[in-house]
Amino acid sequence: MPAGCRRSKAMNELTVTLYQQDIRWNDPESNRLHAEEAIANTVASAAGTDIFVVPETFTTGFGNHMADLAEEPEGPTLQWARRMAAQYNLLFVGTWIVREGDQCFNRMHLVYPDGTFGTYDKAHTFRVSGESDIIARGTSRKVYEYKGWRIKPAICYDLRFPMWLRNEPAVRADLRGIGARDIDAEIATMPDLLSYDILLVSANWPGSRHQAWTTLIKARAIENLCYVVGCNRCGTDEHGSDYHGDSAIIDYKGYYVVEDTTYGPHVINSTLHKDKLDTFRRRWPFFLDFD
Repeated sequence: MPAGCRRSKAMNELTVTLYQQDIRWNDPESNRLHAEEAIANTVASAAGTDIFVVPETFTTGFGNHMADLAEEPEGPTLQWARRMAAQYNLLFVGTWIVREGDQCFNRMHLVYPDGTFGTYDKAHTFRVSGESDIIARGTSRKVYEYKGWRIKPAICYDLRFPMWLRNEPAVRADLRGIGARDIDAEIATMPDLLSYDILLVSANWPGSRHQAWTTLIKARAIENLCYVVGCNRCGTDEHGSDYHGDSAIIDYKGYYVVEDTTYGPHVINSTLHKDKLDTFRRRWPFFLDFD
């Protein structure tokens, strides 16, 4: 990267923590308490963290009961998340069910230390389980920024839809047809080549479809030239569905940066490096040939 585009160490490195939670059914207060303990222990450790991620619907579990426990847009879980983000100086990321008017949404919240927050509503509600009967579909793609990193949120079933998650090139269309040597010189001066750096997925993905989860998080990383952060729950829910966890961070080449090997409640974290991501994108600009 040219000297004029060099990033500070703080912007270059980002530590991400995943809490692979065994969610207690219909017990928001208990689930928040367990998440709070995990956050406190993580921040107190030598590693610390910049971002803390919990699984999909971490306050209630995933099922037909979710709408009954829907919160107002600025209800108790958001107020709790604001307190966590401010107290521990981190970006808190999690989903819970929110009611707006006569509709409920499976909404991911990205809560910043200053109390502001961004949201993303799950676009692909899982019709096989009946989620689509009680939860409205989101319609907007979102990208958020934290500490110089651009983060694209996604929720569970979204992972199966690559066009919805496509990383958009920042390179002008008229540059995509020029020769290799010329394009190398052109992109060397660009600070950002794609619309996001991290695809962040919060999930309730059952162990019976374990192979799909592990394959798709790698595929989305490779095709989008990005890190994928996949936080999944563990344990057994009230329907008898088992969850293996398999939470992981995948790099832009499809390799594990870190992965869960416990299949139980667990915190995993790792530090991501923006300079390595940028170098790979410039060396292998596959995005110039995206359809």
